[in-house]
Parts: sequence; structure tokens; C-alpha cells
Amino acid sequence: MQRTDIASHRGGAFLWPENSALAFRNALALPAEQLELDVHLSADGEVVVMHDATLDRTTDATGPVRARSLAALRQVRVKGTGGEPPPTLAEAAAMTREAGRILRLEVKADAEGRPYPGIVPACLAVLEAAGMRGRTVAMSFQPLTLAEFAAAGGLLRRVLLLEAKPWRGMGLPGALALARDCGAEEIGLPVGELDAATVVGFRGAGLAVGAWGGNDAESIRHGLGLGLDALATDDPPLALRLRGEAGARGA
Repeated sequence: MQRTDIASHRGGAFLWPENSALAFRNALALPAEQLELDVHLSADGEVVVMHDATLDRTTDATGPVRARSLAALRQVRVKGTGGEPPPTLAEAAAMTREAGRILRLEVKADAEGRPYPGIVPACLAVLEAAGMRGRTVAMSFQPLTLAEFAAAGGLLRRVLLLEAKPWRGMGLPGALALARDCGAEEIGLPVGELDAATVVGFRGAGLAVGAWGGNDAESIRHGLGLGLDALATDDPPLALRLRGEAGARGA
């Protein structure tokens, strides 16, 4: 069974302020292979790292990310960081490159669920400038966003993300058809939605399989036991320890 890459989800959200430079520094000091983060666009078209479309939950400001220029966003402070602003994709990509890791980049939609016009070329320009295009896994819940990445090419992998309810509605045949339509090379699901037969089904169609939500020992062991390509976790030290233990048992 192949070894599962560990991805520090939002930089390790159980341990450090999510999607912050502080979290990224700490996560990249670990031997986890991938750094996972989320991006939105600023008012002036800059790519900014933030999970939510609004600033309310994780910063000292309120309102949409999209409503502020990058200069204004540099005055915002991420809670729990001691005064750090939200990082830009350029900053996060540079940190990931210097650490020799893979960037796992989720491109978000706006507050109404619509893709941001221009976000894909904006991301690609940043990745190209950082020398990270070929070391980036691009992910989205938006099939049109993924299709745009597929048309551009040059990335390490493209991942179609599916929430539990749509996945349960479409099942394996529907997910495979959607993946083909948008040029996905990997499917990403909540780890609890996956079982061995589903993984075999995706792999048989030539798709890699990843998951998120491996945040406790039970769910992490489940993901590792399936031999996933990547498992995103809010507790990367725990996932690394459990992977090491599983490897030692299998040696």
C-alpha cells in the first residue's frame, strides 16, 4: 500500500490560527509533505489566503475579503497571531518553496458561491513567479474553476472537491462523470465518506483519491488504512505520528 501524504489543513487549524503565516511557519517545520490553504481575491485582484469569504470569523475586521484592497487587508490582523495580517498567496508559496514542500491550494468562491472572475490566472501568475506551478495541487468545489486550471495546465494535480451531500446524491458514476467533464485528476471527499470499494472505484478510473477531516486518531487511521494519496488534517503532528506507527507495524 502506498504511503499517504499528510497535508497540514489550513496550516494545522487545531494547533495554530488557521491560514496564518504563523501556522504556515510551524506546519512547514514538520515533515508533512503538503501545506493546504484557501484563497480569495481582494478588491484589486490580489490573491489572499483566507478560508471564509468574509473576515469576521478569523480576524479583527468584518465584511467580505473582496471589498478591501490588498493595502487595506494588510491593516487587518488575524486573531491569535500577535498582529500578523492575512498572508498573500505569494508569501505562502514562497514559504512552501523554501521548505521544499507541495502546496495544496483550494480556490474558493465568493460569499454567494460564485467563482471569482480572474482568480485562476491570478493564482497561476503568482505560482509561476514563485517557481511553484509544478509543485502545486489545485483544488476547488467549483467544476468551472477546475476546468480553467485544466485548460491552463502545468500543475502537479487538479482535485475536484465534493461535499458529503452532493457525493451521496451522485455516487461513484456521477462523480466520475463530473471529474471527466472538468479535467480533475483526483477526487477529494470528507474522509468518513470513503471506504475501500469507493477508493478502488476511483483508482480504477485513473483518479487519485484524497480526503479532508482526518482530525482525530480514528479518522486519521481510517484514511491511512485506505492508502489515500493525501489526507488533510488539522492536527498534522498526530497524523505524522500515526502514519509512522502504521509504517513501523507494516515493516
